[in-house]
Amino acid sequence: MRVTNRKVSLAVLVVLGLAACQQQATAPKETADQFVERLNKEFSALHVEGAQAGWVQATYITPDTEAINARTNDRFLAYFNSAVEQAKQFDGQPMLPASARAIALLRQGVSSPAPNDPALRAELTQLDARLEAAYGQAKFCVAGDSGCEGVDVLGERLGATRDYAEALKLWTGWHDQGAQMRKDYERFVELANQGARELGYADMGAMWRSGYDMSPEEFTAVTEKLWNQVKPLYEAMHCYTRTRLATQYGEDKVKPGEPIPAHLLGNLWGQQWNKIYDDLLQPYPSVKVESADRALKEQKWDALRMTRSAESFYTSLGFAALPATFWERSMLTRPRDRDVVCHASAWTIDTKEDVRIKMCMQPNEEELFTIYHELGHLYYDLSYNKLPYLFQGGAHDGFHEAIGDTVNLSVTPGYLAGIGLARAVKPSNEAIINTQMKMAADKIAFLPFGKVIDEWRWKVFSGEIKPADYNRTWWEMRRQYQGIAPASPRDESQFDAAAKYHVAANVPYTRYFLSFILQFQFHKALCDAAGFKGPLHECSVAGSKEAGARLRAMLEAGQSEPWPVTLEKLTGTREMDASALIEYFQPLLAWLAEKNRGQQCGWT
Repeated sequence: MRVTNRKVSLAVLVVLGLAACQQQATAPKETADQFVERLNKEFSALHVEGAQAGWVQATYITPDTEAINARTNDRFLAYFNSAVEQAKQFDGQPMLPASARAIALLRQGVSSPAPNDPALRAELTQLDARLEAAYGQAKFCVAGDSGCEGVDVLGERLGATRDYAEALKLWTGWHDQGAQMRKDYERFVELANQGARELGYADMGAMWRSGYDMSPEEFTAVTEKLWNQVKPLYEAMHCYTRTRLATQYGEDKVKPGEPIPAHLLGNLWGQQWNKIYDDLLQPYPSVKVESADRALKEQKWDALRMTRSAESFYTSLGFAALPATFWERSMLTRPRDRDVVCHASAWTIDTKEDVRIKMCMQPNEEELFTIYHELGHLYYDLSYNKLPYLFQGGAHDGFHEAIGDTVNLSVTPGYLAGIGLARAVKPSNEAIINTQMKMAADKIAFLPFGKVIDEWRWKVFSGEIKPADYNRTWWEMRRQYQGIAPASPRDESQFDAAAKYHVAANVPYTRYFLSFILQFQFHKALCDAAGFKGPLHECSVAGSKEAGARLRAMLEAGQSEPWPVTLEKLTGTREMDASALIEYFQPLLAWLAEKNRGQQCGWT
């Protein structure tokens, strides 16, 4: 899964000392507009210290870097709480619309709000750093002490094996790592909820859902509407996948009308199924859809060349080349001498030109797509970096995630042929279905997972799910939305949610669900701007300056306007809608309807 360093849209990226708060107490009274102007300057000027602390911990995990990052975050949260408290004095006072929006955004500036009490705030920041470090350092010893591996290697091994017992061992071994984080997570939820209540929210989940220019209740309704639009396509995909898995492993292990065992989907979390496409899901095995994997290896593409290729796509749309510091300071491969967090992420260090990627890149097609995605974050950052600091963000967080994936929709077989990673051939109908199935194993399979992560956490934060029921309810909701079940018996001594980075690191996740909807909506709008005529799945906007201009107009607005206004700049509509996704996959949807005829679809 692609992840960007957005868990702290203001936090960790900004550090302001307590001395600044004390100085403000004796300063002349400010107007609201002056208050916002001061915050923008201070946030922007001192941004770098927090970003560097977070970067060093993620790329060099030690007790010292963990402690430095925790202290940096603690100092920021002290100032953040003070700034939010100061902002209350301007409630009901006249101010410029931009200042009113900035103050509203200020209150939503952290994903882990801390209590005002200094001791509790320090405890929360230490827990935050400890949970993320525990995930990054977690290893499962497959073959004794000499065979201990982290999440990236275990994930590759699970994706490659078709041995039921081996997959079960790998899946169980990784999920067992979550147990060590359970007590810390319980306490973290208590403290972060207290911080959210002190900011005026019912709980941390309500705070997260308030960041979408609508009430938490309205936002919940929007996500449910989008899910219902795409649910039939997911259910058709699930039915087909379960049938193929039953053929491979037997109906005693994969039962009709029952959830799919989670370890058989080629992914540690069952979130994307593309690893089992080649040998299990491919509709027409004799009709090969050429992967870029072979060409990447044969032509000896390395991390640098893959990243240059991604950059060239954006420059073909009219964007500038990446700054020289990007190439000097990014981490594109796994270092040999230290623990790092390998989850791909995009970072902006100084709110201007210092942008970086953190990734442990391998020469395969999946990671080629990942680097195209991650550069989408950076080009978004670079597009809005002239705005005041409080407006430097995506229109909402789903926008930020959608940009790179929108670009990836243009990385078609024709595009790959153009850069020498595939042969230029006209696809047959069978090849089109194969290509769409391969994409659906990535994008359609993900949709319920993208929704359930935060659905579960919202209930944890609200108290509807008690700590004593963490694991039971986790798997009940995974069954409800995804139709999958744990690979082995699980109980409350475990904490399987923390086997996912975003839970351990407290990164909101609904952004990914929204991005998987928005990317198709954006893609259709860009194809229209480029003047493309034909099936949506065949469109690539590479080289279209017209599409690039429309995209830049949206990116440059950052977070300065409500997201419906920003969305309209590109799409002409103010509502998120999944109809473009359904249009894109129409050939596959029709094929699945016929293929699943007579099967026992759905699950109990």
